[in-house]
Amino acid sequence: MSGKNKKKRTFADVLLTLILVAAIGVFCFAGVKLGKIYLEYKAGSDEYSDLADLAVTTNDTEDSGAKERDIVDMEAAPDPNAPVKAPIKVDFDALRAVNEDVIGWIYVEALADTINYPVVHGKDNDEYLHMTYHRNYNFAGTIFIDCANNTDFNDCNTLVYGHNMKNGSMFGLLKRFVSTEKTYEDSKYFWILTPTKNYRYEIIAAYTTGVTSDTYTLFDNPGEKFEDYLRKISTRSEIKTTPGDLTIDDRIVTLSTCTGNYATRFVVQGKRVDEVDVE
Repeated sequence: MSGKNKKKRTFADVLLTLILVAAIGVFCFAGVKLGKIYLEYKAGSDEYSDLADLAVTTNDTEDSGAKERDIVDMEAAPDPNAPVKAPIKVDFDALRAVNEDVIGWIYVEALADTINYPVVHGKDNDEYLHMTYHRNYNFAGTIFIDCANNTDFNDCNTLVYGHNMKNGSMFGLLKRFVSTEKTYEDSKYFWILTPTKNYRYEIIAAYTTGVTSDTYTLFDNPGEKFEDYLRKISTRSEIKTTPGDLTIDDRIVTLSTCTGNYATRFVVQGKRVDEVDVE
């Protein structure tokens, strides 16, 4: 009996050892994969941080005597008649030296710490899906407009795509406009800066929609179909906005990102409210 028990114990020990080794192997494999994902995320974030350092500066609206007036002006209300000025300046010559496909720069005021990126136009909608601005493979890809859109942002509806990254980069925090009420309250504007014009957009809708939704409609001209489209999107928002009267003269930008569900996308739509010449 003692021999049989010994054999059973030996078999059980071997089995447990094999299970333990397998578990350790799975753990190590998962750790390596997570490490690779982390490094890829970091590489993408670092690349875009370096691009911002290269080409973007804060637009200083103060004159040389402003510091002397700080105490006087601190409590003064902002002048509603003051000309609108973009919050940043972009050196497109520096950006073109890296990648000639650049057509603009997106800056979301309420999410300025994260959504502050170059925008490109590729030969199709796959080119920049997982290719960075420096043309390196990275899941983060690059913010890009639909290949069927014109590059001047003067189409009725310009579609701008960005990944919903788990580390919050690219359009990863875009959904905060519906998940955190304060985000929209902080600012309802985003900017598209281009080499010749700076455009400010007011957010008019934020919602989840289907991949094949008419949200992604492009228009040949601003006619009756575009007018119908504007009526629809103004009723879809999951947050309360103040879009005012939308007309066929409006120009819409649709920011789109994935949701984790292959059948849906999350979008934030803005109408152009200001057009500023680049100094």
